[in-house]
Amino acid sequence: MADNQRSQEQQQSQEQQPQFALQRIYIKDLSFESPKSPKMFKSQWQPEVKLDLNTTNTALEEEGLYEVVLSLTVTVTNGEETAFMVEVEQAGIFLIRNLDAAQLHHTLGAFCPNVLFPYARETVDNMVNRGSFPALMLAPVNFDALYAQAMQQAQQEAAAESVQ
Repeated sequence: MADNQRSQEQQQSQEQQPQFALQRIYIKDLSFESPKSPKMFKSQWQPEVKLDLNTTNTALEEEGLYEVVLSLTVTVTNGEETAFMVEVEQAGIFLIRNLDAAQLHHTLGAFCPNVLFPYARETVDNMVNRGSFPALMLAPVNFDALYAQAMQQAQQEAAAESVQ
């Protein structure tokens, strides 16, 4: 009887532990544009890369499931001309349970995009290679630092609004 009670207590304790599991990774949207091809292939190659990042998340109907979308827009110019532009929306479905609101917000805003980024980076490289351009190999992104910066900016904006 005591073993049965201990087993139930352990099960309840495990159910209350934070849970995180990746359910699925997929491409939600993908675009590649090379407006100056084939002219661009004859030019001296001195690219300038601009990377724009954005993340969004949505709670799904089933409790504890969230869709996180990492959007990358990579624009590469060669001199004054746009060589190519790649847009990727890399998405994932994550099971996240038993976190407080702050932990959940951080997980959705930093940890999940960190999981998705290597997949998005690979997709970008693949598209660039298929466009007959040299591999891009985007540098890693520190999503924790970006998240902290966004939170600090939101606090400053809230403080500025409360002063007015």
